[in-house]
Amino acid sequence: MNLTSKSFSNESDLINHLKTHTPSFYHSSRTSTVIPYDKLEAEMKGPLVVADLSKIPPKMTLKGENVIIRGAVNWQDADQFLKSHGRAIMTSPTEQLALILAGLATSCTGERCFAFGNMRKQIVRLKYLDFNGVEHELSADKDFPSTEGLAAYQKEFSHYSGYKNAPYPRFEKETDLLIGTEGQLGIITEAEIKTTTHDDVTHLFMLLPKWENDYTAHLEIFKAVQHFRGAVISCELLDSNSIAYLKADERLGQSQDVIFLEILSNEFERVYGELLGELQHVSPDDVFELSSAKFHSVRAGVPRAVFEENSKMGVKKMGTDCQVSGDHFKDLLDFYRELSKLGVRYNLFGHFGDAHLHYNYMPRPEDSQKCQAEFEKLYAQVLKWQGSPFAEHGIGLLKQKFIKPFIHDTQRMVFKALKKQHDPKSQFFPQGFMTTV
Repeated sequence: MNLTSKSFSNESDLINHLKTHTPSFYHSSRTSTVIPYDKLEAEMKGPLVVADLSKIPPKMTLKGENVIIRGAVNWQDADQFLKSHGRAIMTSPTEQLALILAGLATSCTGERCFAFGNMRKQIVRLKYLDFNGVEHELSADKDFPSTEGLAAYQKEFSHYSGYKNAPYPRFEKETDLLIGTEGQLGIITEAEIKTTTHDDVTHLFMLLPKWENDYTAHLEIFKAVQHFRGAVISCELLDSNSIAYLKADERLGQSQDVIFLEILSNEFERVYGELLGELQHVSPDDVFELSSAKFHSVRAGVPRAVFEENSKMGVKKMGTDCQVSGDHFKDLLDFYRELSKLGVRYNLFGHFGDAHLHYNYMPRPEDSQKCQAEFEKLYAQVLKWQGSPFAEHGIGLLKQKFIKPFIHDTQRMVFKALKKQHDPKSQFFPQGFMTTV
């Protein structure tokens, strides 16, 4: 077989494995949407060890207002731990059972970026194991170390600075060495993360027409909600097609789109009055409160259902992760309208307030090729709009084909220099984008 599976129950065993310099792909909770875990044998060339880090003992401690995460800690457990101390992590993914350190390695982003920005800004320091199993510490207070081609790389990166993630890593601070590089330069073992106070929140949802027919109200909400960042923690969309994947008792509306707002409870009256006062195309009769538990159940239920449906159909995930500037958000919706005419089932959901949505085809196996062709056209437009093609879920294996037009000699030079320094034995995810693009 090309692949060998190995699980580590402690850091000592992991260190011993690293010292062997065996080519390995490291994973934890298998929640990545850009790694086809059920098809790894076909996707990855061997010999290669598929290394499971999910059994390494979890540890959490508080350091003032920061939390220190070590080992296999998931977001749900961290949330409960911090809540007991009156604190909260500012941003987190939809899938609460995902492991935190893996999320930092992949993209360091998630929900609530609307209020708090990319989680990258909340990382104080990181520890990681290098190719010899030696642990090092990185600080967000220090600049990224000098590397061949770095100045040109950072200059070309500058127009992506306002996005959650760019087509390639943001090498500005020392901690960026391990953030967004998907385990290609080392293994994160510990992170110190800023937290915020645990505040009560109130959830609203608005029922809207289907975006394919009329997105006037959608764009009106998008424009208005920008004035309430901070008081509004998140602004999320589930379209009617997404809602249809939920169980009957979890569905909202009657074949309508839904936009959710998560609002600080102490700001609720102000936001409710002022925001609705700006909206001309949303009736107060179509605005409702719902519980936090219901919101999280519905929001998390859709991507899980999409994944399960794709698995049942025996196809790879066929979804986008594009973020564009506000000036091009209408253009993005127009393009998604064109995609919806292909004759393949689809749905649209995601971080609406950030102009960051996930368009998913739900193809039969025989439809996959034409869906891929449509996505190639989309990414060509995102490049013209200077948007980010993969703002949240990373590149992994499934997105490498689409990332290539965004990568130039400048980025390749830096990738090569970093891999030579930090992965001289080519043991870290040898089929990752830093090597293949």
